[in-house]
Amino acid sequence: MAVLGLPAPIFAAGPQEIAEKQADLGELRSRIEALRKQISSGEENKADAADRLRDSERQISSLQRELHDLGEQRSQLQKTLATLERQSKSLATTLDQQQVQLESLLYRQYLRGNPDALRLLLNGDDPNQTARDLHYLSVIAAARAEMMRELHGTLERKKAVAADTRERAGELQEVESAQQKRQGDLKKQRDEHKQIYARISETVSNQRKEIGTLQKDEKRMTQLVEQLSRIIAQQRAAEAARAAKAAEAARAAEAARAAEARKQRERAMARLPDEEAEVRKTPPPATEPSRPRTVEAENRLEPVANDGRFARQKGTLRLPVKGTVQGRFGGPREGGGTWRGLFIKSGAGNDVKAVAGGRVVFAEWMRGFGNLLIVDHGDAYLSIYGNNDALLKEVGQAVQGGETVATVGNSGGNPETGLYFELRHQGQPIDPMKWASLR
Repeated sequence: MAVLGLPAPIFAAGPQEIAEKQADLGELRSRIEALRKQISSGEENKADAADRLRDSERQISSLQRELHDLGEQRSQLQKTLATLERQSKSLATTLDQQQVQLESLLYRQYLRGNPDALRLLLNGDDPNQTARDLHYLSVIAAARAEMMRELHGTLERKKAVAADTRERAGELQEVESAQQKRQGDLKKQRDEHKQIYARISETVSNQRKEIGTLQKDEKRMTQLVEQLSRIIAQQRAAEAARAAKAAEAARAAEAARAAEARKQRERAMARLPDEEAEVRKTPPPATEPSRPRTVEAENRLEPVANDGRFARQKGTLRLPVKGTVQGRFGGPREGGGTWRGLFIKSGAGNDVKAVAGGRVVFAEWMRGFGNLLIVDHGDAYLSIYGNNDALLKEVGQAVQGGETVATVGNSGGNPETGLYFELRHQGQPIDPMKWASLR
């Protein structure tokens, strides 16, 4: 699975800002990819048995993410088709009504006849009646022309809806075909993974119990968190500098506009009589730089991840998956060391949900933790989700609290199915149970 970059939020940015953010994204992609390689460097020669599962577990995660995305596309296309069907029925009803109205209009015109104006004048009838007849004929003709235009417009809209429906139906068929293929690929990959695990399960189990294995895994995680924290801090510093520069430019532009407005007022006053100019010497307050507008411009550029909301949720967070909490923070672990997070035993395929809003900063396979996902919540808070079957989000994607980000599994050679979960602040692990509520 490719490791993508961490983009900054893009609001109503101009072309220059977008170009800068895209450049930052490219740089961060390279840095996070280099970080991943650095952590795994040198491990190939002393490979853990669980590493033999790496490629298979990565592929399973990738296929499941594709299936998840295809499922969302399919659902959206079905909603679009349902909307188009309702529009088609509504237009058909409108078309029927317009046809009935047109038939009625034509029938009335038939009963009245269609004499031209000259014939009416030569008949010698009452001039007033003739004028009324001519007016009635003109009204009918105008109404018929308008009705024909509306009818034509309805037919064109119905034709466009039909074409759109055919196109969306074709897209839906392609998505469903892709889903079937991915499901076949996923089944094949799962069978292969099962065979590999059956052959090496005893070796994996023994290696996990070796003294020092868990300590090495924990050290690797600490290195990852520390280096991710540096990357995040550097990105935020660059964003803050860019925001300050933009705010300064906005203030300078506002000051320039105010100065120009004052010059225009002075030129206008110079053209006024002396007595009138005296009255207008004091510039109206509305032309002064507007402080609220400057603050709004600055606030728009502030990174959302720095708003500090996560810290206020202490004691109210929900654990990311339903299940039995087995490993507890600070408790002893089999194989040595203590738990730095929680292990929540849960059924394979269950949804793993983000505990709070944030942005994905890591989504890759890692020795000891399998398919691992890390979310940055701002103010140096990170949540960590390990041993997943599938990672449904990629680096750089924003997530909301309660949004599904992964599915439960036992990747990384874990003998039990469940989720390994950590919270970290400024790189240090903190007890999730002091933040989460089970009731």
